[in-house]
Amino acid sequence: MSVEKFQNKYRIGTKRASWHDYNGGEYFITICTKERKHYFGEIVDGKMQLSAVGKYTDECVQKISEHNPYAQIPEYVIMPDHIHLIIIISGDDCRNAPWRVSTNGIKNKTMQKMANNKGRLSIAMGGFKQSVTRFARQNDIPFQWQSRFYDHIIRDQNEMNQIAEYIENNVAKWESDNSNQYNHNHLTQKN
Repeated sequence: MSVEKFQNKYRIGTKRASWHDYNGGEYFITICTKERKHYFGEIVDGKMQLSAVGKYTDECVQKISEHNPYAQIPEYVIMPDHIHLIIIISGDDCRNAPWRVSTNGIKNKTMQKMANNKGRLSIAMGGFKQSVTRFARQNDIPFQWQSRFYDHIIRDQNEMNQIAEYIENNVAKWESDNSNQYNHNHLTQKN
């Protein structure tokens, strides 16, 4: 097995399903903060109290569809150190839209090449993460994401219902979970 390098640094291989192109489908996404730090706020008396970066993150989740017309977010929750969401990717191929970068009318070819190689799911999540990071930096708020996000392809309506219920109850279950860490293995058993 060869290990890939990018800019002379070792890279971790993708965890994405090689048989799926991520340009359509329904997904359960988990995005964590670096070292699981509580950047988004705290749960107090069974309710999530959002920090400034948590409030901005909430706004950004609600605007994902505005920036990515092919993406819909029917359910999500922001926790102290992670976010769960269901995202539905559909519609026309809009992969090029986020990377229409130009300088004096000349399209940035490197960014365009990257967009052509990514699925719409990665583009939507990458743009979302960048927006939150930019807000934190502009406001001198300490904040870092974990380098990747976890995705699970939702295969049927029963699984969609289980995941939606899990998301809806996540805050309530936080305090009863001794480790205060999400555990969705029962929803996402890999074969």
